[in-house]
Amino acid sequence: MQLNQVIIVHKAGNLQSKSWAENCARKLEKRGVNVLLGPSGARDNPYPVFLASASQPIDLALVLGGDGTALAAARHLAPEKIPILAVNIGGHLGFLTESSDEIDDFDTIIDRLLNDRYAVQQRMMLQASLHEGNRSNREPLSEVYWALNEMCVKPASPDRMITSILEMEIDGEVVDQYQGDGLLISTPTGTTGYTVAANGPIVHPGMDAIVVTPICPLSLSSRPVVLPAGSVVSVWPLADPAMTTKLWIDGVLATSIWPGQRVDIFMAEHMAKFVLLRQNQSYYQTLRNKLLWAGARINYTNNHRN
Repeated sequence: MQLNQVIIVHKAGNLQSKSWAENCARKLEKRGVNVLLGPSGARDNPYPVFLASASQPIDLALVLGGDGTALAAARHLAPEKIPILAVNIGGHLGFLTESSDEIDDFDTIIDRLLNDRYAVQQRMMLQASLHEGNRSNREPLSEVYWALNEMCVKPASPDRMITSILEMEIDGEVVDQYQGDGLLISTPTGTTGYTVAANGPIVHPGMDAIVVTPICPLSLSSRPVVLPAGSVVSVWPLADPAMTTKLWIDGVLATSIWPGQRVDIFMAEHMAKFVLLRQNQSYYQTLRNKLLWAGARINYTNNHRN
């Protein structure tokens, strides 16, 4: 990997993350690397400025924060095919991020990157846009939205909890109408986030698939569905006189969906690229540790393996 220009993003409002970012920036600059440094958060989005002001191609994004910070980086940088080294500093779950222990000796990490001693994991993303009328109308009404975890269609109102009524089509065929809190359309990466909290399945991120999970449906027959990655999921808001239905991307508000409009969601053309440093990378160990499964709390001796 060449390191001529690097983005360093820290979690907004987190002093520890900012301190790490400044320290890493100094060490890169001593090696002659041009560094773009800034915060990322609910009110801070440095990526449009970084991408517009970059004087040369961006070789790497070092993202210091939690999963939310990594998700924001993926939405903006995956279309540009920029690899992301995400490190958990100031975060909580850490499904997408490396441990901060991995970059304690950052000079060694720089050497590893320059000598290509790392791995890159590609993760599927989702793409969405709004349309009006039936499926024959493919002209989008909105910009294109991307998500690494999930797209969510559900209402938002400042005064009351609203029950949504949504119709879902898969590849142009009506599948079901859902009444409840909303619908989650997730990647395998996102199944350990909002989807698993909504009682959806956990899908290995090495797979390409789309998972549709109803949120608190008012019917026991409404169940999660796992679809081929090439499917197109269309969601229509029905019976929405207050016009409160919204599209959310990775937990961030994207746009309103008005009656008569639909949102089409499908696999994005580009993948998110994450740099991996750990030699003993194990998805199942991450599940055990982060979800506190029995293997992480109780250790029984298994003599049957001998």
